[in-house]
Amino acid sequence: MHVTVIGTGYVGLVAGACFADLGHTVTCLDKDKRKIDLLRQGGIPIYEPGLETLVQRNVREERLSFGTEVNGSVSQADAVFIAVGTPQSANTGHADLSYVYAVAEEIAPALRGFTVVVNKSTVPVGTGDEVEAIIRKKAPGADFAVVSNPEFLREGAAIADFMKPDRVVIGADEARGREVMAELYRPLTLNESPVIFTGRRTAELIKYAANAFLAMKITFINEIADLCEAIGGDVEQISKGIGLDERIGAKFLQPGPGYGGFCFPKDTKALASTAFDAGRPLELVEATVRVNEKRKTAMAHKIAQAMGGDIAGKTIAVLGLTFKANTDDMREAPSLVIVPALQAMGAKIRATDPEAHGAETLLSDVDYVTDAYAAAEGADCVVLLTEWAQFRVMDFAKIKASMKSPVLVDLRNIYEPGIMRELGFSYHSVGRP
Repeated sequence: MHVTVIGTGYVGLVAGACFADLGHTVTCLDKDKRKIDLLRQGGIPIYEPGLETLVQRNVREERLSFGTEVNGSVSQADAVFIAVGTPQSANTGHADLSYVYAVAEEIAPALRGFTVVVNKSTVPVGTGDEVEAIIRKKAPGADFAVVSNPEFLREGAAIADFMKPDRVVIGADEARGREVMAELYRPLTLNESPVIFTGRRTAELIKYAANAFLAMKITFINEIADLCEAIGGDVEQISKGIGLDERIGAKFLQPGPGYGGFCFPKDTKALASTAFDAGRPLELVEATVRVNEKRKTAMAHKIAQAMGGDIAGKTIAVLGLTFKANTDDMREAPSLVIVPALQAMGAKIRATDPEAHGAETLLSDVDYVTDAYAAAEGADCVVLLTEWAQFRVMDFAKIKASMKSPVLVDLRNIYEPGIMRELGFSYHSVGRP
């Protein structure tokens, strides 16, 4: 099948490359000419393990191409995917759908023959209706169907998630749209990947409901970790004890500095705003948002307490700045709150991250260094903020010897408390004795 993907950000580029790898002919479009030029030259504008190899292979085998012009590609497409950003509006809390609607306006005149227009962007309930109305107004004679196909890709594991998904959700209100989408995903159903067909509005809501539920799990275990620190207990054993219950499950029960990234913060707030406007406020989701925002600041105070309370003039080495490992994504990262909070208390920050190349524009007055050893040298405290693999196994004797004061704050619980104390660290983790 011929597929056009509009938007070469995280979702669009991964989806386009994976559809090409399934055997479809895919064109990825973007208005950013610099990004398209980079892709045509074999470069990748984002960091995602395995993506560069996947893109280059499918370009080489002529299943994947890139461009900036809508007309030619869209007119030949069986399916046009809208995969542009839907950032949260600073004023309303709702998702900003201006980019989605602009794409609908642009593609409408270019549609030829029956075409499925697929919302791959994360959008609130009713967006598909509006996209359909825009296209019908712009091109009254167009033969098309608007479908919702939300993505469930984890940054750092996106290719595996696409190729071996937990589920594929397709929201289509007419048979022809369902048929095209079924054919598009047929290579995955041959591997018994479950495909769920729903109405369009239901599919739109599934994405938000899934992210909100996972965000609540993270926030719940973070609060349990706080309780463990207050009255005694081991949050890791609690996570294991409740996670073995198949009704609960073990995933997303690891405590930390609060969730971040693009999806969870934006989607929880957008869902809460939608529900409020509908007169059915989601109080659990609203509480999740509030608790998560407070947690990041609380983690800065936790670090200060581990250092004795007064951190003015002291140097803190921060290991990891991205919101999670195996991504270069700094959006809503806990570091964006924790680092400025530590600086406001007078601390000097020295930081390192393997992929957070844009951190310099987001976090000022930070001494950026190449690795953990350079960060730890002369530091009063080392803070593990992002669980990159290279931070899991280090020469801790070397780290300790280079520090001014051997204080280690592990906000991801990746080190063994007993071992760290045997090495001579004043070791602090989350919710563990």
